[in-house]
Amino acid sequence: MEDKNVKILLADDDLEDRFIMQDAFNAINLPDVPLLVEDGEKVLQHMEQISLDAGTLPSLIVLDLNMPRMSGTETLRELKNIPEYQHIPVIIFSSSMNVMEMHECRQLGALSYMVKPFTYEEYLVSAQHFYDFCLKKHSFPELSSLIQNFK
Repeated sequence: MEDKNVKILLADDDLEDRFIMQDAFNAINLPDVPLLVEDGEKVLQHMEQISLDAGTLPSLIVLDLNMPRMSGTETLRELKNIPEYQHIPVIIFSSSMNVMEMHECRQLGALSYMVKPFTYEEYLVSAQHFYDFCLKKHSFPELSSLIQNFK
């Protein structure tokens, strides 16, 4: 049963990754939950538009790390500098596990860091975890514990 208040804003410059993620949400019967945009600038524009329209802010923001125009790190920095958005959890979604990037993302206020799925089944699980997180039924490992695993 879909909770109409759950919205997940997901930014990824890779069209195929966005398509697969939308398909994964469709497959778990949550087609209206994700809003997929192609870069950090679009994230900020969308957030501004929601604020202007007095709409529902996303329950979760998922940012690809490497995007043109505005990277996930730059977008995270901007989001955490805007008081109305500081409470929204942000997960970094990247194709690589880069400890330096993880440290920077933690300092900027990201909740967690996930490596992008390799298989469609993993995309289905990720979509479900993102949704369950918004309902407080799933928790992601905090960045500090992820970084500890690399030591």
